[in-house]
Amino acid sequence: MIEVRIEKIVPRGFGLAFVENLTVLTPLTVPGDVLRVRIAEIKKRMAFAEIVEVLESGPRRVEPECEYFGKCGGCDFQQMSYSAQIAAKIGIIRDCLHRIGKIEYDHDIQVIESPTPFGYRSRARWHIDRTKKKLGYYRRDTHDIIDISACPILTPGLQSTLEYTRENMDWEALWSETAEVEAATGDDGRVSLYSRELVEPTAELTSVVGDERFFFSARAFFQANKFLIPDLIETAIGESKGGLAYDLYSGVGLFTLPLARRFESVVSVEENPHAATFAERNIENARLSNVQLVESSVAAFLREGPHAAVDLLLLDPPRSGTEKATIPSILRLRPRNISYVSCEPSILARDLKSLVEAGYKIEKLTAIDLFPQTHHVETIARLTID
Repeated sequence: MIEVRIEKIVPRGFGLAFVENLTVLTPLTVPGDVLRVRIAEIKKRMAFAEIVEVLESGPRRVEPECEYFGKCGGCDFQQMSYSAQIAAKIGIIRDCLHRIGKIEYDHDIQVIESPTPFGYRSRARWHIDRTKKKLGYYRRDTHDIIDISACPILTPGLQSTLEYTRENMDWEALWSETAEVEAATGDDGRVSLYSRELVEPTAELTSVVGDERFFFSARAFFQANKFLIPDLIETAIGESKGGLAYDLYSGVGLFTLPLARRFESVVSVEENPHAATFAERNIENARLSNVQLVESSVAAFLREGPHAAVDLLLLDPPRSGTEKATIPSILRLRPRNISYVSCEPSILARDLKSLVEAGYKIEKLTAIDLFPQTHHVETIARLTID
């Protein structure tokens, strides 16, 4: 055990400290904390530690609202005031740009905060242990399930669904020892559940964003923080308009529909068949005739061609990032403008490095706090090339 003082928060939400010849990374910390920690692992001069005792609290440490905080692997920023969370996320983005992307971005990063730091999440993934009759989330850094009765980041409707699911679970009907349940809610409070263990059909949901109506379900991804979806669309698209736009990793068409109102034609590319089915329905419901929906991986679509001149290429890959061939293919395509929507700053920095080296300029970076109480942050990079 050693004593450390946390200097700042770095990627993956760790608190950074220096002791003699060691760089010490400790989760669930706040800048200014003085801690007694236990080193769990050392890799060269990097040590990973866990808090044993808070000797002196940093100035922006607060009492977590969740009774499972520290055990549950979901939230890792509840120990910080909301302003400290925002500052930490901007620091993480800049750290990734500098360390991974080798990019010195001297301009301000605009921040759009969540209007509610709790009670915002309208979709969740719950894990089930049939033998122990547990329903909840994974314990931090393990696949052990913590039995959860309440989760303060869920919307009231999804919290009620969690309670109902727990009370009415037919444990004997489950054939696997462990299972997952995807849960989501729509604008009208309806709930959609999906699991391979459930025989009931997955309910369809709707959400109205601005002038557009979207159909989706628990089987098709839709942004979890409904309060910030209009800001996300506006930031990603802005005043863009022109001839041809590509919407890559397009999901159910969250960006496709507003793009089609601004561009002469849009190509929407989505690999997941459930999301693509909803995208087709959303396009038809919006009465849009200028959208070509392609059910394909992005890598395969870009590889096949031929491609016309693209005025705007918007991509919103999953947290795991783009496929290996995607960025090189985009560089060969050479779109006039790129809007890169990312929920993982390290992947964004990696790809921006390639784009900037190829001549693209970062016009604007915006952080949208879609995931309060966690170290995750949505970042939108707008790029252009002469």
